[in-house]
Amino acid sequence: MKQLFGSLLYCLLLSANCNDGPSSDTSRLAAPGIRVVKEGLEYPWEILWGKDGQIWMTERDGAISRIDPATGNTTFSFTIPEVRSRNEGGMLGLALDPNFSDNGYLYVVYDYENGRDYKEKLVRYTFHQQSLTNPTVLIDGIEAAGIHNGSRLWITDGPDPKIFMTTGDASRQGLPQQTKTLNGKVLRLNLDGSVPADNPFPDNPVWSYGHRNPQGLVMANGILYSSEHGATTEDEVNIIEKARNYGWPEVEGPCDGHELEFCHLHRVKEPVWSSGDHTLAVCGLDYYNHDRIPQWKNSLLMLTLKNASIEQLQLSADGHSIVRTKSWFKGRFGRLRDCCISPDGKLYICTSNGGKRDVLVEISSL
Repeated sequence: MKQLFGSLLYCLLLSANCNDGPSSDTSRLAAPGIRVVKEGLEYPWEILWGKDGQIWMTERDGAISRIDPATGNTTFSFTIPEVRSRNEGGMLGLALDPNFSDNGYLYVVYDYENGRDYKEKLVRYTFHQQSLTNPTVLIDGIEAAGIHNGSRLWITDGPDPKIFMTTGDASRQGLPQQTKTLNGKVLRLNLDGSVPADNPFPDNPVWSYGHRNPQGLVMANGILYSSEHGATTEDEVNIIEKARNYGWPEVEGPCDGHELEFCHLHRVKEPVWSSGDHTLAVCGLDYYNHDRIPQWKNSLLMLTLKNASIEQLQLSADGHSIVRTKSWFKGRFGRLRDCCISPDGKLYICTSNGGKRDVLVEISSL
C-alpha cells in the first residue's frame, strides 16, 4: 500500500498521468528505429553531440558525463561539488568550445548556495586527462530558484564566436523588464566572459529581455530560436533579436486585448509559435534537416515535459514562420527534457522522470 501511494504521489507531483511515464522495465520502449542507449540516469538536463562523436550530458545533481552512443558506456564522468540541486535547479546548461579538441574548454551553467542565497553562474572548465580543471567564472550573480532558471547555451560558428545564455525570472516577475538585471534574459558574451562591443546596452551582457523561462536554444540558418515556458497558457517559440522585448510578465504569447498598448509602446517581439490556451511545458530545442528522417526536414524539434512529446515545428523557407506542426511519441517515454542530433541524422532524447528511471534514447527512423 505504501509503495502504491508513493507512486501515485510521485505522478501527481510531476503533473503527469501515471500511464504516460515509463516503468523501470525499459525494454518496452524499444521498437524498430528506437533504441535505449543508457538507463539509470537521474534528471539529465542537457545532451549535446560532441565533435568527438560522443554525447555529453549534464544531470541536475552536478554530474557531467560523456557517453558512447554506440554502446551506452560512460567514457567520462565528473561531479562539480559546488552544485546544489533544489527542485529544478542544479547543474543545467552545457556547451563545448568550437576548438574543444585543441583547448578542452567546456562551458556549464549551474546553481549553488552563497550563504542563504541561491545563485547561478556560467563557468568555463578545461577538460584534460579525464578530469575538469581550471574553473573560470565568466558571469555570476544571477538569481536562482527551485523553478524558472532557464540556462540553455549556444555558441555561434565563425571566426569571432559568441556564447548565448538564457536565464529565467527565478519566480521574480519584476526582473525580466529591467535591462540592468540578468534574469529573464538572453545574454550574449565573448567566450572569455567579456561583453561584446556591439551588444545593445553598453557594458551589459543583455541581448534580449522580457523572458519567463526559456529552456531551449538553437541557431539555424543564422536565426536564433528559443522555446519558453508559459504560465498556465501560451508556451512560446521566439526568434531572438538584438535589444528586443519579449513581453513577460505584461504579455503572454501573441499581443492581444489589453496587451496591445504595452506591445506598441515597448516594441514587443511576438512569438512565431504559441501553445494557445494550454501549456506543454516546452524544453530542449534542435533543428533537423537530414535525409534520414525526411518527415522532419527543415523543422524545429522541441521536447515537452507536460505533453511528454516531441513537437515538430516545420519552418517556412525563410525560417521566419511555422507552416506545419505535429506531435510525435506522446506519452511513450514520459517527460522529455532535451535532444541532440548526430551528423548522420539520428535524434537522441533524454527523459526527466526521476527516481533513477531516466533514459537516453536513440531514434533513427519513424
